[in-house]
Amino acid sequence: MSIGYKVNVNDAFHFDLEEESISKLDAVKTDLNQFHVLHQNTPYKAEIVSSHFNQKKYTVKVNNSTYSVSIANALDLLIKDMGFEVGLTKQVNAIKAPMPGLILEISVVVGQAVKENDNLIILGAMKMENSFLSPRDGVIKTISVALGDAVEKGQLLIEFE
Repeated sequence: MSIGYKVNVNDAFHFDLEEESISKLDAVKTDLNQFHVLHQNTPYKAEIVSSHFNQKKYTVKVNNSTYSVSIANALDLLIKDMGFEVGLTKQVNAIKAPMPGLILEISVVVGQAVKENDNLIILGAMKMENSFLSPRDGVIKTISVALGDAVEKGQLLIEFE
C-alpha cells in the first residue's frame, strides 16, 4: 500500500491517506462547494469555504465547525525535503538601488505600515525619475538614505520588518 497524501488539519492533526481509502469515500456534491459525506454510517455536511490551490491549503466547514486543511502528495514532500516550498513566492525584505542615482523623494518613514504598490522612494538616474513601489504589505524597518543622497548600484535603500 502506498500513501497517497499527507493531510494536516489545524496544524494539530496529521493523517496519511491512501489512494484506495480515498476512492471508497462516500461523498455526494449537493451544491457548489458543498457535499454530503457518509463516514462509518454517520452523515456529515461539508463545505469548501476557501481554497488556495497553488499552496494546497483549504478552509473546510464540516457540520458548522471550520478547519484549516493542507494536503501534500509524495512530490510535495520530496520538494520540501530538498529545501524548496511549492506555491510560495519570494518575500522581498529590502529594496536596493538598481543603478547609481540621486534620491529625489522619500515618501515613507521608519515604522510606517505600507501596502503593496504604495510609493516608497524616487531615484533620479540618467535624467529620469524612477519610482519604487512597495513589493508587499509590511512595515518599514530602516531607511538607509536621505533626501539628496547620491547612491551606488546595489546600495540598500529601504528595509522591511
